[in-house]
Amino acid sequence: MLIVQKYGGTSVANTERIKAVAERVARTAKEGNKVAVVVSAMAGETDKLIGLARKLSSDPNEREMDMLLSSGERVTSALTAIAIEELGHKAMALTGRQMGIITDTVHTKAKIEKISADRAKKALDEGYVVVVAGFQGITEDGSDVTTLGRGGSDLSAVAIASALDADLCEIYTDVDGVYTTDPNIVPDARKLEKISYEEMLELASLGAKVLQTRSVEFAMKYGTPLIVRSSFNDNPGTLVTKEDKDMEKVVVSGVAYDKNQAKITVMGLPDKPGIAARLFKAIADAGIVVDMIVQNVSSDGKATDISFTVPKTDSKKAVKLTEEIAGELGASGVNLGEAIAKISIVGVGMRTHSGVAAQMFETLAKHGINIMMISTSEIKVSCIIDLKYTELAVRVLHDVFKSAEVK
Repeated sequence: MLIVQKYGGTSVANTERIKAVAERVARTAKEGNKVAVVVSAMAGETDKLIGLARKLSSDPNEREMDMLLSSGERVTSALTAIAIEELGHKAMALTGRQMGIITDTVHTKAKIEKISADRAKKALDEGYVVVVAGFQGITEDGSDVTTLGRGGSDLSAVAIASALDADLCEIYTDVDGVYTTDPNIVPDARKLEKISYEEMLELASLGAKVLQTRSVEFAMKYGTPLIVRSSFNDNPGTLVTKEDKDMEKVVVSGVAYDKNQAKITVMGLPDKPGIAARLFKAIADAGIVVDMIVQNVSSDGKATDISFTVPKTDSKKAVKLTEEIAGELGASGVNLGEAIAKISIVGVGMRTHSGVAAQMFETLAKHGINIMMISTSEIKVSCIIDLKYTELAVRVLHDVFKSAEVK
């Protein structure tokens, strides 16, 4: 078999952990498998580099940040290859560029366009364990290093697995699978044996930190078998796979939360065609992802307020752009609220079960939690609430839905 293994920052946090990873990789190779390994930077390293940059500039150049941050994974890949060779296996560390990961030109959140993987394939055929620095790539003309955004090593691993036509992609992290919610908030949260690509995609996009959103999209698009496991034990993990009948029996598979949210409200906009398009095009052109949008029209129909949410990390940039556009459009003002959180329930069983949203709203209301915004899809319901109620909302919703099955 050809297996791609990805190890996150906590799994390679220090040289002792890197030795443990090397031993696991060596065992996999000894079983007769070809192994490609994708590694993150050591735990805390990326934040340390960001901190250094911000001591020099409040708004560092994004190209230079990519040069800086990509170094963390390169260090880990080399150390991991050294540790594997010490165990008697041939190993070769590759940067994103050497792996042939070609991206677009958007710095700090680049998208993968293609992977050649020729060098890695040759090395694997020659008996090497290939260790790739995750989270990074190179522009097509080869002029600039790019990074893939937070959690980008997951995306690197799934994309590399697809490019190599791997039989399996194992994502090793500090948890031993995907849980019904955060066990730190709800101690009786259950580990799921399997979950559909769609449910995992929703949970990842809604704040669950086990897998990065784009990595799940990639896995779903190419049908890449994906297992989430812990590098700290040998427990069976969670299989992320195609939806089946058993999954449809459960109404809600998971409760997710996201505290990295900010709400921007533009007040007093003229209520006429094209206004919203101008506002959101400017934000999209800046590479900022907008999540929820709510529009309230005044009773006289002449003005409107538009509220929308963006990642908190993009809030300052988004507000600056919004104020510029709002001024051009004749709006009366712009407000920013950062003390909010998004709470969500997810499950493919919602397709065949009515009243789920109403039960969620009733549960929140019963505990005095006000809903500011609502967003739904076929398999999820999300609400924006006051940040201080996040943990309470997670607990009460998990309690209500933990054993609900479609009758």
